[in-house]
Amino acid sequence: MDPRLEIIDQRLKRIKRVIAVSGGKGGIGKSLVATTLALILRRLNTRVGLLDLDFSGPSTDLILGVSGIHFLEEKGIIPPEIYGLRYMSVIYFAQDNPAPLRGIDISNAIIELLAITRWGDLDFLIVDMPPGIGDATLDTIRLIKKAEFLALTTPSKVAVETVKKMIKMLKGLGLPIIGLIENMRRPKSPSIREQINGFAIPYLGSIDFDEDLESSIGDKERLLKTTFARKLEEIALRTPQLNG
Repeated sequence: MDPRLEIIDQRLKRIKRVIAVSGGKGGIGKSLVATTLALILRRLNTRVGLLDLDFSGPSTDLILGVSGIHFLEEKGIIPPEIYGLRYMSVIYFAQDNPAPLRGIDISNAIIELLAITRWGDLDFLIVDMPPGIGDATLDTIRLIKKAEFLALTTPSKVAVETVKKMIKMLKGLGLPIIGLIENMRRPKSPSIREQINGFAIPYLGSIDFDEDLESSIGDKERLLKTTFARKLEEIALRTPQLNG
């Protein structure tokens, strides 16, 4: 048995809630939701960590507008604080290069990152999950046993069908699903609420497509003033699992 697995449990022991922001595919705004939610929770005076596990394209550092960050090594790695968030990302190890990892290499990388990171006491750890339901997602589910899943989709038919598959998988594994958020909704978008009626999970609300969101990336203050952030905060405040 890999001794790192027991270490992972100890690293996560002092975290009250782990919120895994998940989606059936990439390009649905998962990293933006994870990062913005972490910033919103920190503004509510909770202790928050943000973990970017998107090996295919880590982007939370770009959203936060940070680079050249150094972390302290002391019996593991102590995450640096960014805007009050304890922050860890695979980008620290991949830098600007894509991580050419496959199969067992991805598993080892996820295990290593979770085993060496010393989060300490947190109210929330927000995890930007790998997209889809491949090996990286399944490994993360296996390793972070206390995760609660926040599902995300857009009105796109492809996104909806893939998130349905993800929800079925999570339910089949008996894992807790906080609910579903619909992102990038437009006035003529089809009703997602009706399409998930048979899945018995809460529809938490929708976030309209925000034309100004792209220009706020890299600027934390502007990001938190966007319509996108305000709507996400409304959803968080009325969802008990997301507001402490």
